[in-house]
Amino acid sequence: MKQIPLSGTPLVAGAESEQKRHEILACFHATFDRYEQLFEVLSCDEAYYRKPIALRHPLIFYLGHTATFFINKLVLAGLLEQRINPGFESMFAIGVDEMSWDDLSDVRYDWPSVAAVHDYRQQVRAAVEQVILSAPLSQPIGWEDPLWIVLMGIEHERIHLETSSVLIRQHELKYVQPHPAWAPCRESDAAPANALVDIPAASFRLGRERSEPLIYGWDNEFGRHTADVAAFQASRHLVTNQEFLAFVEAGGYADDTLWQEEGAAWKEFTEARHPTFWVRDGGQWKLRLMLEEVPMPWDWPVETNYHEAKAFCQWKARETGQPVRLPSEDEWQALRHFAGVGDLPGDAAPPANSELRHWASSCPVTRFAHGPLFDVVGNVWQWLETPTYPFDGFAVHPIYDDFTTPTFDDRHNLIKGGSWISCGNQASPLSRYAFRRHFFQHAGFRYVVAGTPATQPTSRYETDRLVSEYIEFHYGDEYFGVANFPRTLAQMAIAAMGDKPAGKALDLGCATGRATFELARHFDRVTGLDFSARFVGIGTQLAEQGTLRYTLTEEGELVAYKECSLAGLGLAELAARVEFFQGDACNLKPIFNGYDLILAANLIDRLYSPAQFLSTVHTRLNPGGLLMLASPYTWLEEHTKREEWIGGFKKDGENFTTLDGLKATLGKHFRLVHGPEPVPFVIRETKRKFQHTLSEVTIWERI
Repeated sequence: MKQIPLSGTPLVAGAESEQKRHEILACFHATFDRYEQLFEVLSCDEAYYRKPIALRHPLIFYLGHTATFFINKLVLAGLLEQRINPGFESMFAIGVDEMSWDDLSDVRYDWPSVAAVHDYRQQVRAAVEQVILSAPLSQPIGWEDPLWIVLMGIEHERIHLETSSVLIRQHELKYVQPHPAWAPCRESDAAPANALVDIPAASFRLGRERSEPLIYGWDNEFGRHTADVAAFQASRHLVTNQEFLAFVEAGGYADDTLWQEEGAAWKEFTEARHPTFWVRDGGQWKLRLMLEEVPMPWDWPVETNYHEAKAFCQWKARETGQPVRLPSEDEWQALRHFAGVGDLPGDAAPPANSELRHWASSCPVTRFAHGPLFDVVGNVWQWLETPTYPFDGFAVHPIYDDFTTPTFDDRHNLIKGGSWISCGNQASPLSRYAFRRHFFQHAGFRYVVAGTPATQPTSRYETDRLVSEYIEFHYGDEYFGVANFPRTLAQMAIAAMGDKPAGKALDLGCATGRATFELARHFDRVTGLDFSARFVGIGTQLAEQGTLRYTLTEEGELVAYKECSLAGLGLAELAARVEFFQGDACNLKPIFNGYDLILAANLIDRLYSPAQFLSTVHTRLNPGGLLMLASPYTWLEEHTKREEWIGGFKKDGENFTTLDGLKATLGKHFRLVHGPEPVPFVIRETKRKFQHTLSEVTIWERI
């Protein structure tokens, strides 16, 4: 039976429109056919319904899943009006990501027959073909274009071509059979001694521009990241089965001091004593390939999960006295550039065991040289030390908004380089795939020797709903034409200062800190102070890191993913002028004094004793300094006891407003120099619910 060749990933521009359609159509059919050909290795129908591993669905799910993905996304994008089989498109839609290693799910499904799923796939094939031939086409094909969704479906199926091959490799041998289209490598020899190669220091930029897609890419590839990598050394070869054997024979699996807590727990739970695909046969070792067991090819790359790779590096460091570890993403990219490996897969890439161009297995680590290194790309994926994280400017694609975001949990580590079966986008050095650390892919590793630890960029999004609402209020979009409230107050304050001294300012009740940064445009030093440690933490994080990621509620459990940056707001250079503290406005520490301006925005009606604050605030200001108050005067007993209100009630039978109370309380030490002036603000609660409020602003000068 003939092997079905997989064409490379189509460029998104560069050909006449009809030719481009036919390029995409050929790529779709080749991928669809090759995926179905993979399932021909199953020996019986029972093989479709028995789980290869407890943490994943049986293979019948994956046969149907990639087809339903096309339909579900094309319907969502409005490119198909009707579904083909709503039942299948629900059953096969979700449940792909592997579970935690100790989360044994035994959910039962009434799976359809293999024949029914194949029949469904043919209906999907016809529907997608029609979309390719009839959908509007403009070049370059970008995120917003219909055929981008088709490319998404093709690349999604190529991902599952690989992940399904791993599941088949984990199936019992009785459920698989040899297949001429899936023949493994038969080459093997003595394993080479590994050596270290010097990789020079490098500075470069990672990330792609959505305006220049070139080829299809997933959301996490787009954005900006500047890498500055110090010189280090990298192993010439991937770690071989032979090199890893020394770790096994030294008792590495039994030595918990070599394993991180998570890895040790996985090892104990699974009772791992050697790599998963190693098979003990009497006194000999064999290697489980996708469809058979073979005598151990010691010069092939060992295949492990992250925990095993990490433990090996710990052992290697102890044995050699050198700082051995896995490479970071930046270091991998540095060695890739040093080896002369370009950005694109396919014909533009150097020879490698990749994209099914050679065998349906790994091969000797000496087979494909890339400069002074071997297997920089191809053969097996390479585990990195870096948990996946979003580049600056990251945005989710609206048609597949949960491709990457579930991995932003510091528990999914990046893998790079691709394997023998990685096709299309997966084979691109620009791709950024990540798996849970206990997970098995066709993945191994190379190690580096570096004097500095790998950096661990944060991948988390702020998900606290109230905090996220305030981040959006301070740093996000403007709604209904209402100007940003903290920025407006800062501008009013700066204008009121005129030529007064502008040494220090205090932003009291600073929340997430936008006004603190804005005031630093004028003042030498600005302190942001809030009672909430969560709010203060946001301002501090922005001052230190410059960017912040957060989620916003859309409706119900649905959220949008957003990012803000000081640079994008023209505030980055001001971060050195600001500082943030947690504190109580009614009981300020003595160090908070000597200010030329104090801003208290939407604060006084949230204090437990506003009169105490107002009667002492003059002691914190320099003579001639300004106090700026903004408040909607929303007096609530849950914040301020009734007897502590300074206005908003009847006094001697007449209305006594908060402004009356301010004049009475502040009159001894201040004179009113501006206002009252209403300033509107809008707080977004959900996609369709907003809070529109007027805050009254007054500015007082200390006399």
